Amino acid sequence: MNLKGKVALVTGGGTGIGTAIAERFVADGAKICITGRRKEMLEKVAKSLPPGTVVTCPGDVSKEADVKRMVETTVKFGGKLNVLVNNAALNHPAPIAELDPKLWREVIGVNLTGPFLLMQAVIPLMIKEGGGSIINISSLGGMRCLPSMPAYCSSKAGLIMLTQQAALEYGRQNIRCNAVCPGGVKTAMTEKDFGQFGRMLGIEHETFINQIAQEIPMRRFAAPPEMGGLCSYLASDESSFMTGAVLTIDGGTAVVDVVGAAITGAMRKGGLVD
Repeated sequence: MNLKGKVALVTGGGTGIGTAIAERFVADGAKICITGRRKEMLEKVAKSLPPGTVVTCPGDVSKEADVKRMVETTVKFGGKLNVLVNNAALNHPAPIAELDPKLWREVIGVNLTGPFLLMQAVIPLMIKEGGGSIINISSLGGMRCLPSMPAYCSSKAGLIMLTQQAALEYGRQNIRCNAVCPGGVKTAMTEKDFGQFGRMLGIEHETFINQIAQEIPMRRFAAPPEMGGLCSYLASDESSFMTGAVLTIDGGTAVVDVVGAAITGAMRKGGLVD
């Protein structure tokens, strides 16, 4: 993709999918600002990228003052802001009746309120520039329920609706807003969550990861860089007539239903499929 002349703000850019998106954007010619709550992680990513292509801005997307500073830092660095990637995310796995309301609010704050605040801050700038692209990193968990993830799934489902709302309201100003829904990406957050699930079930971590991978049609998890190409396309002018889309990038997981997975598992145990 050609992102020359583009200036992007990528939240959660210090790890995982956010880092991969940042790296791909720079490789495709963009200037970027990466944000996150851990300053040392942001600086590590910045040092790995060519000088003059990236600036960092530590902060919490759920706080209005931090959001304002992130946007100002981006504009000061690049002279404008025409691509926003809402990637920062948080998860606190627990069943509804056991989830601390404080943790619920924290997840909703980062995963849904944060993107809202950033969109609110960025959209007027994009209107002045004659348009822009907003990419919201939702999740397969925003399209279906996952065990013990009520806050995460609710926030990601809300992010999909917020995406479509923005597409409806600002299409005439040439502002495009699309949602990307990854599934089964090997990141530090995924490892942490699956480790917790494995302990709950009494299953060794790596065994549990492998069992889940076997239910994915492609029989593996994605690596974070596999998310970068789609996001670069959505940021580029190549996707100029694309808005309000909800795109899964999940190795086919979305086409697998619970019953089908159970049947496949039984058939595999019986030696009827590999």
